[in-house]
Amino acid sequence: MLEKLCPILPSRDIEATERFYERLGFVTVHAEVDEYLLMKRDGAEVHFFFAKDHNPATCDHGAYLRPSDVNAFSAEVETLGLPKDNAFPKFWPAEDKVWGMREAILWDPDGNLIRAGQEIPNWPKS
Repeated sequence: MLEKLCPILPSRDIEATERFYERLGFVTVHAEVDEYLLMKRDGAEVHFFFAKDHNPATCDHGAYLRPSDVNAFSAEVETLGLPKDNAFPKFWPAEDKVWGMREAILWDPDGNLIRAGQEIPNWPKS
């Protein structure tokens, strides 16, 4: 039986990635400078591998996070004061999507997309 799927994302700077995710409440389980990083928060787990030549602008890595309260998660990330455009990291606060999810969107310093979502109750709306 599957219990958890954990993304493995690129990082140009393992220490900088660790500092960024600590600001999001993640704690380090294992870290090897310029090699690998494993962090956890609640039931979420994320791994990072060192990718010196990684380009955030062309990043195609990401993960979908399912917080118990996407609005609370969005409000928490919003306190970091991340820009909404033309930079990494950046953040778009939670909003209802036409596919029946309420989602917040976060790009980390390496351009990894973390989409956090929760089903909208009683969707579809009439």
